[in-house]
Amino acid sequence: MKNEFDPNLPIYLQVMEEIKKDIFVGKYHCGDKIASVRELALVYSVNPNTIQKALSELERTGIIYSKRAQGRYVSEDSNLIDDLKKEVSDQKIRTFLNKMMEIGYDKSMIIKMIEELD
Repeated sequence: MKNEFDPNLPIYLQVMEEIKKDIFVGKYHCGDKIASVRELALVYSVNPNTIQKALSELERTGIIYSKRAQGRYVSEDSNLIDDLKKEVSDQKIRTFLNKMMEIGYDKSMIIKMIEELD
């Protein structure tokens, strides 16, 4: 993701999405310690304050939590992770469908196109 940020979106939101994706695909598992603010700032080539804001927002959603003086960890609630993953995938599918409908396709045409990809 290094230096590939969308200039139309706040960087901290994009970092949040990348960290969530890492959790969803299994780079981090339930209960795993995630990289420190400084390490993540180096990975994403951004200011540590940007990482701090992203992590604070992820804590607010419950996907990660802090242990005082030990770092941040992925939630141990696999149901929460699964629910958030479904929520993200539903949103991405809705966005895709809306964009396809904007250019004139209906749902049945979209389904047919997807089936033809196989």
